[in-house]
Amino acid sequence: MSKKYFRNLPNFEYVNRTEEGISEGDYTTVKNLFKKGQLRQDIFENTTFFEKYTIEGDDRPDNVANKVYDNSDLDWVVLIANNIINIQSEWPMSQADFNTYLTEKYDNDTDIFSGVHHYEANGVKNGKGVVIIPSGMRVGAAQSVTYYDYFSDQQVTVTDVALPVTNYTYEAKINDDKRNIFILKPRYLNIIFDDMEEMMEYKKGSTQYVSRTLVRGENIRLYS
Repeated sequence: MSKKYFRNLPNFEYVNRTEEGISEGDYTTVKNLFKKGQLRQDIFENTTFFEKYTIEGDDRPDNVANKVYDNSDLDWVVLIANNIINIQSEWPMSQADFNTYLTEKYDNDTDIFSGVHHYEANGVKNGKGVVIIPSGMRVGAAQSVTYYDYFSDQQVTVTDVALPVTNYTYEAKINDDKRNIFILKPRYLNIIFDDMEEMMEYKKGSTQYVSRTLVRGENIRLYS
């Protein structure tokens, strides 16, 4: 099996509708992009096949594959291990792209770095460390809390609960959270290769079947 994802996609022949296709038997061969590779469910749900990984800097999927598997062509393994379909929205942006994204979304630097996106709780605990309001919970700007502390036998009011989260901090956290992914352990690669090869094969029985790697669509061209 080739290690490059698109080379393993089977072919599909469809009727040629270009000017060059002048007879009913003219077909164009393309890769069948509707055939989607994925991990078997029993593997995807088994944590022993994976290890945690943090994407560094501006690394792309091929950079990660090269670091982990010593083969940048296995970027598709990195992606399917995390069920990533849209790299633009599901992979962390590079610093340059992140800066561009911020300047396009917000009006100016003040809005980016000083504008408040929301407020989060500073975290409130009673005298014995029991959590009253968990740290990081979204709260209002004027959030306060009053509770009775049985350990000190008194009523306690906390007013400095809310902490502002700037637009920059909010956006950076979303981007950085995407850095935490799972990597398929290298020793299981051959299992994935075998599964992918079987998954990409066409099965006999369809009227469109030509071979394991080729199907042919119905010729539906209309002639005047």
